[in-house]
Amino acid sequence: MDNVVRAALVQQSWTGDADSMVEAHVARAREAATEGAQVICFQELFNGPYFCQVQDDSFYATAEAVPGGPTTQLACELAAELGMVMVLPLYEEEQPGVLYNTAAVIDADGTYLGKYRKTHIPQVKGFWEKYYFRPGNLGYPVFETAVGKVGVYICYDRHFPEGWRALGLGGAQIVFNPSATSRGLSAYLWKLEQTASAAANMYYVGAINRVGVEPLGANDFYGTSYFANPRGQFVGEVASDSEPEVIVRDLDLDLIGEVRNQWAFYRDRRPDAYNSLVAG
Repeated sequence: MDNVVRAALVQQSWTGDADSMVEAHVARAREAATEGAQVICFQELFNGPYFCQVQDDSFYATAEAVPGGPTTQLACELAAELGMVMVLPLYEEEQPGVLYNTAAVIDADGTYLGKYRKTHIPQVKGFWEKYYFRPGNLGYPVFETAVGKVGVYICYDRHFPEGWRALGLGGAQIVFNPSATSRGLSAYLWKLEQTASAAANMYYVGAINRVGVEPLGANDFYGTSYFANPRGQFVGEVASDSEPEVIVRDLDLDLIGEVRNQWAFYRDRRPDAYNSLVAG
């Protein structure tokens, strides 16, 4: 059990304002810490409503610098206090008019390690994200943390297998996918795609979703956050589909090597045969 990481996910309903949303997540992080959690991930755009249900330029003002903004600074202090790696999804302003859907990664000593910017940006009814975000331009970084090698994908990204594979080839052992996804067309994919991606890449996936209906729209975010192991199996129970919750699970990182030796998907890849996939 020497290579086991205790990891946590937070799913939260909208509390009504940014300050109380941050307070709720800080409380959840402290709760996870009392259970021994060493790494935690919050949901997509964690400190606000999912404002992409509408197109309203007043929300541009809620973006902040990453790093350098107040929320990242607060998280760095909290991570150091709790001795916990934190994945912090935020609305990022790089400069006025240049905005991204971003997740900061903070080490257990409070050191800011870097960020991932959401690569694939949807633009469909109830998910008007191109109105708010530029596509990510930082690639698929993998962060060396106190709990191992951590990667991040964000929500709509999960439909695209290329990034999952890039993170695995980059050495990721745990990939977090913070999301805001609602009941409807893609709901049946929630437990399918991310478990399949965990199996295809033989690493752990932490899938996080919001919960509840928010005032800006009719989207019903259905929670059911979970961890999947390198065989694509759930680690413990899936979270509630209607209530805020923090789940804490033990992830045995030695299982990654065991599964990769059994299945050998990376050994048997044929990159020389895939050129046509990226020719267009």
